[in-house]
Amino acid sequence: MPHKSELLLPAGSLVKLKTAVLYGADAVYAGTPDMCLRAQSKISLEDLEEGIKFVHARGKKIYLTLNLFMHNRDVEKLPTFVDTLRRLKPDGVLIADPGVFQYVKDHAPELNLFVSTQANVCSSQAVKFWQRQGAKLCVLGREVTYDEMKEIREQCPDILLECFMHGAMCMSYSGRCLLSNYMTGRDSNRGACAQPCRYEYALVEEKRPGEYFPVYEDEKGTYILNSRDLCMIDHLPELMAAGVDSFKIEGRAKSAYYAAIVTGAYRHCIDAAVRGEAPDPVWRDEVEHVSHRHY
Repeated sequence: MPHKSELLLPAGSLVKLKTAVLYGADAVYAGTPDMCLRAQSKISLEDLEEGIKFVHARGKKIYLTLNLFMHNRDVEKLPTFVDTLRRLKPDGVLIADPGVFQYVKDHAPELNLFVSTQANVCSSQAVKFWQRQGAKLCVLGREVTYDEMKEIREQCPDILLECFMHGAMCMSYSGRCLLSNYMTGRDSNRGACAQPCRYEYALVEEKRPGEYFPVYEDEKGTYILNSRDLCMIDHLPELMAAGVDSFKIEGRAKSAYYAAIVTGAYRHCIDAAVRGEAPDPVWRDEVEHVSHRHY
């Protein structure tokens, strides 16, 4: 039987958390704005408490995020954050900052520590490093190729691996980008990215100010910094065969409708792959009909 991978969905609000679980997610990940890189999160601590009870009552899992890169001004808040995590008892905590990782390891040893995509884990050497520090799971960077993923699994057989399956792609893939900071003052590495890589740009010649020359690619123009959205629904059997433990869907700011459709589609396709069956084309069609940029 193929390796059965977990289907992991974002929970940008309590409604979306419940929707994802009801439509087939094995696990969800969530966080409050002051604890993670989710500046647009609409979920409070009270919501998290209710959400954790909802998830666990259905035999599912929930992971909380503490994946900001801390400045000195943030460190004083860390004890309160960790006390909150210990009280909530999530199934895992996603962390990127090595200092935060060490603090949580020292002060909340009962928590399962996961390494966030923000840590840019792209090699077996990096996975082995985090495993030696006590990590139970590493989220692989979106820069990692399929062949590299297989090599990492072969060389790191005793740690959980997670990779992104579906959703928006940052122009900087794993997210370490300063474009938003430079253009708008909004820090992309602290969850407030203005997504300027999504803007449409034109060429301006130095001695012709005010004259904008469009750079054409197709009938809709071109977005020269922009990544297309990711969609791996056609490649689930290969990724399961590579030994990926968790398939992550991106989209905490998307609607509950989006969460329902995408969760249901991937749920059916994963289950079909486990049975050794070809997926019904209707599910590929479903993900084409939700809000997305070109895949």
